[in-house]
Amino acid sequence: MKDRVLQAARMLLLIGALLFCCPLAIYAAPTQPLPCSAPAYRQFDFWLGEWDVFEEGGSTREAQATVTRAQGDCGLREQYQGSDGSGGESLSMYDPVSGEWQQTWLSSHGQIVFIRGNLQGDAMILSGADHRASGPRLVRGVWKPEGAGVRETAETSTDEGKTWTPWFDLSFRKRSAASDNNPGADDDRKAVSEMDTRFQAAVKNNDVEGMSRILADDYILITSSGKTQTKTDLLNEARAGTTIYEHQEDTGQTVRLWGNTAVVTAKLWAKGTDSGKPFDVKLWFSDTYVKGPEGWRYVFGQVGAHLPPTP
Repeated sequence: MKDRVLQAARMLLLIGALLFCCPLAIYAAPTQPLPCSAPAYRQFDFWLGEWDVFEEGGSTREAQATVTRAQGDCGLREQYQGSDGSGGESLSMYDPVSGEWQQTWLSSHGQIVFIRGNLQGDAMILSGADHRASGPRLVRGVWKPEGAGVRETAETSTDEGKTWTPWFDLSFRKRSAASDNNPGADDDRKAVSEMDTRFQAAVKNNDVEGMSRILADDYILITSSGKTQTKTDLLNEARAGTTIYEHQEDTGQTVRLWGNTAVVTAKLWAKGTDSGKPFDVKLWFSDTYVKGPEGWRYVFGQVGAHLPPTP
């Protein structure tokens, strides 16, 4: 009996010693947060992806860009390759000490840009200095999500920020398989863009022959009211000349390719008179073109609802 009491006492002393001297042997250490896991590090993630780069409103690809994570989740690396052979690379990172984003850009021409700033609303706004052989200048860049893409604009100042001059305005659009597999994609985009612009001009001038050359024989247009019109309908309207246009121009044109099919989207401003009655409308439209043995032809059009007038 005495031996059992002594054994129990020794066991209690051993457990007490472990609890007092070696708590790590009993309790697991608290989990440390992963590096760069704070929400601020994710503020620029909308720029991640494989991109075709266009001038805003343009239809010809100016460059391709790839934006990936760098050093785990701690930064973003942009690799930019221009269609003219130029290129560049940027590294963007969040600094938890200053609470700012920093970006360093290096181009294939030796241009170096250092900018820093913050997310303001849904736009990343960074500013700093552009070091050039002709002397430094101030730079301000803005990255903002737009639909499924990103718009990047920049402006510069050579008088310490008193006045600013636009530098560039780029649209990053998700890279399509067609743009990688079709080496003539840029030429096709340009051809379709120019053809659609010519068609709008032909409509404005009631140019029956110009419209006929572009329209496919089985062309169909669906208007905002749900009415359908054929090629014959449009040509007869142009021959009658009852619609007189003061404006028939579009803006924000985009051309997307899928093999031998292209879709044009743009915002149209049409102003004039129809049988003497004035009209002044703005609307979005989409035009579909198909490439056949005779080249591109306009096969289908759809018009959106009239936009509310701007104040």
